[in-house]
Amino acid sequence: MEIIRDKKIKKLGLPDLKFLFSRPILPYLIIAFGVALRLIQYLSNRSLWADEAVLALNIVNRSYLELMQPLDYDQGAPIGFLIVEKLAVQILGNNEYALRLFPFICGVGSLFLFYELGKKWMAKSAIIIGLVLLASLQYLVHYSAEVKQYSSDVAIALLLYVLLLPLLQQKLNQSQIIKYSLVGATAIWFSHPSIFILASFGSSALLINFSQKKLSKIKQLLLIYSAWVLSFAIFYFLSLRNLTSNETLTTSWEDGFPSSPFDIIWMLDAFGKFFYKPLGFSKWVDGLAIVAFLLGCISCWLSRKKILLLLLSPLFTTFLASFLKQYPFRSRLVLFLAPFVIFLIAEGGSYILKKSKLRPIKIITILLILLLLRQPLVKAIKLIEKPLNLSEIKPVLSYIKKHQQPGDILYVYQRGIYQFQYYAEKYGYQESNYIIGVDDLDKYDGQELSITEMTRYEKDLDKLRGNKRVWLLFSHTHIPAERRFLNYYLNEIGLRIDTFEKPGSYVYLYDMSYRN
Repeated sequence: MEIIRDKKIKKLGLPDLKFLFSRPILPYLIIAFGVALRLIQYLSNRSLWADEAVLALNIVNRSYLELMQPLDYDQGAPIGFLIVEKLAVQILGNNEYALRLFPFICGVGSLFLFYELGKKWMAKSAIIIGLVLLASLQYLVHYSAEVKQYSSDVAIALLLYVLLLPLLQQKLNQSQIIKYSLVGATAIWFSHPSIFILASFGSSALLINFSQKKLSKIKQLLLIYSAWVLSFAIFYFLSLRNLTSNETLTTSWEDGFPSSPFDIIWMLDAFGKFFYKPLGFSKWVDGLAIVAFLLGCISCWLSRKKILLLLLSPLFTTFLASFLKQYPFRSRLVLFLAPFVIFLIAEGGSYILKKSKLRPIKIITILLILLLLRQPLVKAIKLIEKPLNLSEIKPVLSYIKKHQQPGDILYVYQRGIYQFQYYAEKYGYQESNYIIGVDDLDKYDGQELSITEMTRYEKDLDKLRGNKRVWLLFSHTHIPAERRFLNYYLNEIGLRIDTFEKPGSYVYLYDMSYRN
């Protein structure tokens, strides 16, 4: 019978997808691919870029107790995450590998947690589609090797779902009540979005048990939730209260909030952008992913309403927090929602595969799924060939150190100062060995180059006139107009005699002694 079935498949010209999806080794091969991607990014050991450097400076320069206080440079991170990072630096040394180790472990762990959860909820074909997406989507790979908490947010969200699943049905004894109370109470200290995960899972568990009229179980759940609420209250008083009152942070988050409680257009737009960033679909593929997501919702609604509730509730809870102006729904801050949306995208792909019986429709369905998976896989392969590199300041500093002469002036462009400050001591620079450029006015006039800023830069650079050799170090130059202006003015007041450039960082050597 197996031979006859294979012949029929060859005659139709269709791949035996059911046979392929049922191979036990396939999920582990995909996981291995995802681990390899993350390992390559981690081992590339790129320089810390600006966002990493500001958090790293807090981790390196503060004691454990000081990490519980408001962070410098308008930074915010969970206390538990900061403590793990500090411990890694103390054990393994102050370097990129130590700082990125915990995010890397969490990135790898997310793959296994996703698979574990998928086995409980999804068909084999949906698990495969979901694993491919989770393994290869660029931002999930990128943040697995970055000194930020977004990778651990994803892992903790998945871990909570895996650990708390018994709350849905299982009758609890005293030790289990204590265990689940501690799980949720602890997670809050390691991941800010875990609050939304606990709220969404907890409310879903209440609804499910209420519909089944399990009043004794509901009392147990409320007892567990009270421990979570107490933990959150303490955490809010010690940490979150300071974070939400930071005016610079709240201003930078403005586009992550709706303009009014009834701004449904904003919500739809924010949700659509979610597929572009942080999921990473671009061009028309994000539309295909949205269609697959909606089909996944329909599939779960028809057959597994409880699972649909569990997958959508984190999304709804986070949107609710955004409407209440408590948490911005934007970019990397909502990366923790990615696995739940991926589950539904994968379910949608699996659903249309099952429903496609006619040969032409089956072929079209397979092509659409391949197109959905193609983009993240192509980007992932490019990351293997060339790991992401945002601001490679280390080789630039090595070049300056090698060619710098006694009496040379080193001027550090202010947007890259935090990167430089993290690496300064490693390259033998003390505060007296360099000049920090004048600060921008972004807090007052936005990110674009203004007339006032141009005047400030001119006056600042004019102070360098009369020096024979001036090294000007630039990094994090993300405003093209500013870079063009600075290059123009430097050529007006001096003669460039050397240039060294790497991705995102560069240095000029100018003679400013002969022009007045």
